[in-house]
Amino acid sequence: MTALFMVIKVIAALILAPVVGGLLVGLDRIISARMQRRRGPPLLQPFWDVLKLLQKEATTVNTMTRFFTTFYLCFIAFTTVLLLVGSDILLCVFAFTLSCLFFVIVGYSSYSPFGFTGTERELLQIMCYEPMILLVAFGFFKVLGTFYVSGVFGQSSPAIIKLPLLFLGLLYVLTIKLRKSPFDLSMSHHGHQEIVKGITTELTGVCMSMVEVAHWFEVIFALGLVYMFIAFSAPYSWILGLAVCFAVYLLEIVIDNVFARVRWQLAIKTSWIVTAVCGGINIFALNFIK
Repeated sequence: MTALFMVIKVIAALILAPVVGGLLVGLDRIISARMQRRRGPPLLQPFWDVLKLLQKEATTVNTMTRFFTTFYLCFIAFTTVLLLVGSDILLCVFAFTLSCLFFVIVGYSSYSPFGFTGTERELLQIMCYEPMILLVAFGFFKVLGTFYVSGVFGQSSPAIIKLPLLFLGLLYVLTIKLRKSPFDLSMSHHGHQEIVKGITTELTGVCMSMVEVAHWFEVIFALGLVYMFIAFSAPYSWILGLAVCFAVYLLEIVIDNVFARVRWQLAIKTSWIVTAVCGGINIFALNFIK
């Protein structure tokens, strides 16, 4: 029964994660449009876009592009499912990093100057958020005594009480990972930067649809990390956790529409400062917290 229950959880995560992620992206478009005094697309527009992309002719500059794009989608889906079923958070981070590297290879396989520029910026963005995510994983290990995500549900209080600075640091780098302004350096999900689609400039059809679905998984993975800070053993914690995740995503949407894009130098400098200050101080303070 335990094995059967795990299989059901995995299948449910594979189905629900992209559905919820797609709905959140649709909500993002609606709120962004309202903030710009536009009507905006319907909530289900991201799903219609993916269906339309799937119907387009499959044309690629490099025959290996679809191969790398498929692995990018598979690994980000694998990462998200691992997190949702309560697996090892360190394994989640490693799989997440591998998915990011496959996405970088997708950009380099396009032979496009815009794609190359976007890919180089994507590498810079990985350098910005990866150290913080690793520190978050280590912080949870210090608090929970285990790397397993499911350990948060055995705690009598939410992890954010002991990891407040790591939570703030994570919020900062999530803006970079979700490619929201002011850190939409490598590509933009909205048409408001100079290289427009950047790393995905040469992608179309099935390849572009896989990138869009992968982004839905990324959204859920990012919010899953936020949820870990809020969840604990109380039966009502899941409601509180979902509310905080929703509030964080709304905050990201507001930031995306309020701030202009910054230069990559500032993105690296500020993210490393935040990682060193928030992550370093919080990890050090854990040695004195019981």
